Amino acid sequence: MSEALDELSAYVREMRGALVTDAAVTFGELTLTTNAESVIELLTFLRDDARCGFVSFIDICGVDWPQRAERFDVVYHLLSPKQNLRIRIKLATGEDQPVPSACPVYPGADWFEREAYDMYGILFTGHPDLRRILTDYGFEGYPLRKDFPTTGFVEVRYDDEVKRVIYEPVELKQEFRNFDFMSPWEGTDYVLPGDEKAKQ
Repeated sequence: MSEALDELSAYVREMRGALVTDAAVTFGELTLTTNAESVIELLTFLRDDARCGFVSFIDICGVDWPQRAERFDVVYHLLSPKQNLRIRIKLATGEDQPVPSACPVYPGADWFEREAYDMYGILFTGHPDLRRILTDYGFEGYPLRKDFPTTGFVEVRYDDEVKRVIYEPVELKQEFRNFDFMSPWEGTDYVLPGDEKAKQ
């Protein structure tokens, strides 16, 4: 398997070396690093080239690196049924740097790009319908960013008086954070049989 990936890496570097900034075999897959300007041409080559044959699109996902200037990685996973090989294409982008949509090359990329936009705020130019797909209408923020608060910004509940769903700022109840350590549910002040040896 590793030999086949090494051969594929050498072939892609030979045929389209200008599109690839780095190539490495990691976790049993070939990872090609590219940039936003080259990604569509690289994806088209990998799909159409007879030796590559990566006709099966698996997914697109995002990775958040908030300490970097180009905060996000956009990662594409493809499968070649002809060679029974998987490949990963990776590129870095910033919050305000859009990435060309892969929908013209792989129509199945549509909802994956919408998910990356919804969860991370990654923008895709040329996408036929780039809008949120998992969060609610009017949702603020991007839940998979590492700086998104774990409690969120608002909580949702049904109000029986107004007969509709309402949104309110998150309120953390203090009583859930106070612990009664003398309670038998929190811990015991007596020695359980067998525990007397633990302090010796």
